Amino acid sequence: KDDENINSQPFMHWRERFLYCMEAVNKAQAETGEIKGTYLNVTAATMEDMYERAEFAKELGSVIVMIDLVIGYTAIQSMAKWARRNDMIL
Repeated sequence: KDDENINSQPFMHWRERFLYCMEAVNKAQAETGEIKGTYLNVTAATMEDMYERAEFAKELGSVIVMIDLVIGYTAIQSMAKWARRNDMIL
């Protein structure tokens, strides 16, 4: 899983991190024949950014996204609604 403190740092941009993580998941699944996954951290400064990251994670084939609780109750509820509408695990 992504660390809770990872957001999108200059040395580790979220889009590249998601691509690398899902590449590793797909490789591990192909090698073992087992279902694998990762928790991609979609935490961002705005809801629009979190939705963008979550959509990208879904497009890559992830079924799980995570958020940091510091985003607050309203943002957590908004992401939970998004996850339910998109058949994703939050």
